[in-house]
Amino acid sequence: MNEWVQLGHQRRVDPLGGSMRISEHYGLNRNQGTLDFVDVDIVEDVPVYIDPSTIRHLSDDWGLECIRMLTTFFDSVLDAVKSNDKTRSTYLLGNLGEPNETHLGLSKGESRGRGFGRWMSEEFAAKLAQSQAAKTGLIEDLEDTAFFIDRVGKDVISDVTTNIIRGQLIAYTHQMCVALGIPLISDIESGSVWNPQSLKWENGLTDLPLANGKKLLLVPKAIVRRDLHLSQSDYYRNHLVPTLQAEEEADPRSKLVTVLKSGKRKVYRKEIEERYGSAKPDVRRETLKRTSVYRNFKDIKSQVPPEPLSHSDLSEAVKTPPPDYEALLRDVLDTPTGNAEANNYHARVEALFTALFYPSLIMPEMEHEIHQGRKRIDITYTNNAQAGFFAFLIRHKIPAQQIFVECKNYGHEVKNPELDQLSSRFSPLRGKFGILACRSFKDKDRFLNRCRDTALDRRGFVVALDDADMSRLVDDAVGALNWTPPATPPKQPQVPPRVDDYALLHERYRLLIS
Repeated sequence: MNEWVQLGHQRRVDPLGGSMRISEHYGLNRNQGTLDFVDVDIVEDVPVYIDPSTIRHLSDDWGLECIRMLTTFFDSVLDAVKSNDKTRSTYLLGNLGEPNETHLGLSKGESRGRGFGRWMSEEFAAKLAQSQAAKTGLIEDLEDTAFFIDRVGKDVISDVTTNIIRGQLIAYTHQMCVALGIPLISDIESGSVWNPQSLKWENGLTDLPLANGKKLLLVPKAIVRRDLHLSQSDYYRNHLVPTLQAEEEADPRSKLVTVLKSGKRKVYRKEIEERYGSAKPDVRRETLKRTSVYRNFKDIKSQVPPEPLSHSDLSEAVKTPPPDYEALLRDVLDTPTGNAEANNYHARVEALFTALFYPSLIMPEMEHEIHQGRKRIDITYTNNAQAGFFAFLIRHKIPAQQIFVECKNYGHEVKNPELDQLSSRFSPLRGKFGILACRSFKDKDRFLNRCRDTALDRRGFVVALDDADMSRLVDDAVGALNWTPPATPPKQPQVPPRVDDYALLHERYRLLIS
């Protein structure tokens, strides 16, 4: 039996209804590092939030559909508000329910959501209609409302986003549950799902996991943050305040200016805060007088993807230890070779790679079907890299939107058919880079030369990794995490090693193109 399914049905139930994470409740034998979703508490909330700005930087089909949902919904809201169509705005905003099923946020005790459906359709709609920022086009995206509408912060933005992309979160939940053997219960009310084609809310029945009788929606950890990318404190400190300082320093009549001994005119931040204020209404007032400052801020932020939460950030939020790469490696190495253990090997490689390659590779899909189901790929990752080896592939024009992994738990030599099997999954649209995970080679150099032949024939790039290679990847990662600068600084400054550099992968890539 598949190891994921075996583990998934070892369900634990806390008889007292106390705190327990998804991984514990379903006996997944995994912690946050080896899971692609946020391993939330099934009773209380975890203090992270869905940030729509993170979604806007996803380029896979799942992310693009989320972007379309967000864009069409908020455009519909703005159109209704600007045309004073209260019936339409009430319909759009009134269908925003309480997203308790994600267990994200800061609720004390049991998750309750904010009960903001009525508030959104009445007070929020009224404030949006009255907002000068909306009238001037300064409010374009959902995130903008956190700057210009009272009582809107990261918690409200996260809750609204959850509602809008609920359909995609349901699809993601299905994918993760099937992969990990988490039981899905039929005929569960979906909640309101936004249809970006019809521009309407839809309701229906779907399959979802239930924990203690309450439905769960799994959320990719790639789209959550502790704060919004469009942070008001960042905007105020690094954009609005410097603008106000420059204005005052240029004004010969300014009473805020201190003339230094050098003759330079200087306005200190403290003087700006006392003169203009720093509360949300103050920031809004001064921004509306200088709309170009906010537009420039948004333009700058749009060019820089939000920094993903690290393993340590997530471990702190979820209150679990960071991934133990060496223990995950031992699970792989201790798996007996042969077909009987093939599924276990597949599952353990996925757990290791999901931890080791995060945040570069996300959203693993197991047994991914292509060519209308005629071919399958053991593991397919979305390449979300901002730095390191997998970003290097994109920068060098290697089609690597997705990264494919084939797992061969053979007790004998891996040969050409296995190499051809993986390369036949490649395409310019899906990607042309893959990893062949196997146990060992009798003649490793010979097989690596076969991989090189495949690359030189323009059939794609295959990196073969046996047990020894995986051990080196883990050693390099652990070494990077534990690196400390030398006591005596060398003549040349040393660049600290990065976990996502994956030196072995760089070496194998250079071999493929040499």
